[in-house]
Amino acid sequence: MIVTLTMNPAIDRTIAVDRLAFDDRAYILSSKDSPGGRGINAARVIHSFGGETLAIFPSGGDRGARFEQSMQDCGFPVATVPIRHDIRLNLTITDRHGLTVKLNEIGPRLDRGEISSMQGTVEAQLGRASWLMLCGSLPPGVPADFYAQLIARAAKKGVRTLLDTDGEALSQGVEAGPTVVTPNQQEAERLLNTVLLTRSHSLAAARRIQAMGAQTVVLSLGSRGAIGANESKELWEATPPRIDAISPIGAGDAMAAALVCSFIKSEDFEDALRWGVAAGSASAKLPGLNFATLEQAREVFDEVDLRRVES
Repeated sequence: MIVTLTMNPAIDRTIAVDRLAFDDRAYILSSKDSPGGRGINAARVIHSFGGETLAIFPSGGDRGARFEQSMQDCGFPVATVPIRHDIRLNLTITDRHGLTVKLNEIGPRLDRGEISSMQGTVEAQLGRASWLMLCGSLPPGVPADFYAQLIARAAKKGVRTLLDTDGEALSQGVEAGPTVVTPNQQEAERLLNTVLLTRSHSLAAARRIQAMGAQTVVLSLGSRGAIGANESKELWEATPPRIDAISPIGAGDAMAAALVCSFIKSEDFEDALRWGVAAGSASAKLPGLNFATLEQAREVFDEVDLRRVES
């Protein structure tokens, strides 16, 4: 089973407009609310791909009640930890050309008891899990080493871990030695305090992140694909075909989920990297917060250019 942890879930409100332009009006074409968060999105993809998954998340307030109601038809089990405060509302505004603006709330403050309950709920599932995906930001009140602690506990249980976060949680989490870490370009730039302008910069960044403690690294570069550094210290580059991206929302979550699904099937790192890029690219072709099916990802898989760039 693949357990996903979303520490800072949200009601995701996706607003489609005719165009995004400064100092001019835009017209709303549609608006949709859905339960969101990186771990929730990953669980959806895993379930769609035929994998067994459990999604863990905190829930509180009126928004939390709406969130839980929306999750009733998700098709996979969830474990909810009650908290006092409302979960967040995130806004994503996207136009027909794929331009996107994301506005995220910080999230509710968790107290010590709530943090302990979250940790205990995750640890109670480690005996059943083969993978633990630690996804998204940490809400206020949660210590920056929270993910690092769970990575260490999972390792003692023989559970592999994927870390998909940002900021200090990413920095401390990488040092704990996760099985794989999946930063996007902006997250890697903040982690390394540098700007990744060229291909060689990205290759060097994957190396540096791996040297910080991660067993493997998949550096997501959006429409340019991903750089992967495996346990044998090989670097691989996966480049997707040129596509008409309608909405890149959640493409990174789809990539992370497809990676783990591929590893579960005992496929090698190169194929897992290829599946990850295929799932992310296929999802970016869909409007709003939608994720590619296994068949849609398979259509892109054969067109992903995979090459080893250095040993």
